[in-house]
Amino acid sequence: MYFVRMMNDMKMKKKLAITFISVAVVPLLLCGLYLTGKLREIVVKDAFIQASDNVERVRKRTEELMKVPLDISNRLMMDNEMKRVAGQKYDSYLEVVQTYREYTDIRDYLQLYEEISGIRVYVVNPGALNNWEFIQPDDTITAQDWYKEAKEQKGLAGWNYIKDERKDTENLSLIRSFPMESPGQSGVMVINVDEERLSSIVEQESFPTLIVDSRNRIVASNEEGLLGKPLSEIHADENILAYREGSYNAFINGKASKVVIASLTPQDSWNGLRIISIFSVSEITREANQVIRLGAVVITASLLFAVLLIYASASLISRRLLLLSKHMSKVRSGAWETCADIDGRDEIGLLSKRFNALVRDVNDLVHEVQETNRQKNLVEQRQNEIKFKMLASQINPHFLFNSLESIRMEAHMRKQDDIAQAVWLLSKLLRSSIETGNGKISLREELDRVRCYLDIQKFRYEDRLKYRLTLDKGLEEMPIPPLIIQPLVENAIVHGLDNRAEGVLIEVEANKYRGGVRVKVSDNGAGLSSDRLALVREELASSVLDEEQRIGLRNVNDRLVLLYGASSALHIESEPGAGACITFFIPGGEFH
Repeated sequence: MYFVRMMNDMKMKKKLAITFISVAVVPLLLCGLYLTGKLREIVVKDAFIQASDNVERVRKRTEELMKVPLDISNRLMMDNEMKRVAGQKYDSYLEVVQTYREYTDIRDYLQLYEEISGIRVYVVNPGALNNWEFIQPDDTITAQDWYKEAKEQKGLAGWNYIKDERKDTENLSLIRSFPMESPGQSGVMVINVDEERLSSIVEQESFPTLIVDSRNRIVASNEEGLLGKPLSEIHADENILAYREGSYNAFINGKASKVVIASLTPQDSWNGLRIISIFSVSEITREANQVIRLGAVVITASLLFAVLLIYASASLISRRLLLLSKHMSKVRSGAWETCADIDGRDEIGLLSKRFNALVRDVNDLVHEVQETNRQKNLVEQRQNEIKFKMLASQINPHFLFNSLESIRMEAHMRKQDDIAQAVWLLSKLLRSSIETGNGKISLREELDRVRCYLDIQKFRYEDRLKYRLTLDKGLEEMPIPPLIIQPLVENAIVHGLDNRAEGVLIEVEANKYRGGVRVKVSDNGAGLSSDRLALVREELASSVLDEEQRIGLRNVNDRLVLLYGASSALHIESEPGAGACITFFIPGGEFH
């Protein structure tokens, strides 16, 4: 009670000064001292975690890159044709050249996979020639350690930084022996990993990062001038040369440093690589000290701001009290329309709000009605936008299957060009559908997609499906919503062709018509019964959005009505056995 009485009797400026110092300055100072102490520890810990994550990320990306040559080597191990070409006895050089020319698998691999830069096959065959794909190993090659190791490991893969005789350069390469058709005879394959792909893995790392092979040769680095050098010439620390996995402290180049090492041994390999990241503690400390200095500046500025706020608050309260007194005087004189503009949630602000409540009741009612109407209009506008986006997002090509580029390549390699063409068309249509946004596209682009879709369907129905696309001159660049014609064509195939054994002709026409474009999609297929036609028309005219019974026609109809009005709605005519005709109108300006 004594404290409360003392605070009530205290002058306003002094009361504010004590309050601000108690609740702002002292806690801010204590928190600042505590946080600056912890910040250095956190920054050092985060730097180590970042380095560990970087090494793991490099390890995973390198492993993904190495899977490509490893997979190719597995295929070549099973390639009897390659073994035949490398090991058969040739009667003449012409026969050698002809056989090499006919075997294209190695060249195909080099074209298909950017992750590799070369493939060499070493087989002892006196009657063969060297064409840089099949090479006769001489004494210099057979004396190499990597060649001997490959022979000894008998089918396991090895990874070393070796010389490429074709380019007189060195690359990280997969080395692997493989059995020949003749008993007891074997060869050695070498697949070069693309140097640029490997270097790009470590180029963006923030700390110095190295990738070394089992002989401690540097095969990739984000520091210039280290590629191909022995690790012992760069870092003489024995732990770096010997450690396979883990982290430890080291003293490198006169600086206390932290070293993080991760090993990578791919499947079916007798050796592998190591990823090494090195960073000095002084660099981490320097960053932490910068943060601490920044924190000290922020704390000092905050303290100065708090002191200034004390005096500013006292002046503000005095002005607010004076303004409230003047407002009371105006109301006393009969000026009920005036309101005191005093903000805040303290006692002064609360007193002002209660005093103004009686005066503002009438104005508040008017403002409330106006605000309600504005919010209602805004909600309706947003609902229309959301409705359009939902409608647009529901237009998906239902006929597309899970297609992969590898299917097309496999079909092409097997000389099945019709399948490769169909898969290419499907990929093209899928890509264009994914790239389509909420904007508009030209009528020409929409018809190109329709043509692509129909060509894919012809692959399925063959001669049962025929189509004709007609576009008036000058309408090519007419902007229309995307995926507006294709669902109608799809509907014609589903309801017209699937129920008609003799086939169907689908016609798509886009003609100039009274200041716009009239689009007609017709077929001579099975058609619709009168009951079914009435049901479809009823669904198109309904304002209820039933998500479980939505059809493609309804999606198209709703988008046209939202964009262009009721005059652009779909118009459907059909008779059983006589096909169906769907038309709609898009208003437009000048034609070119």
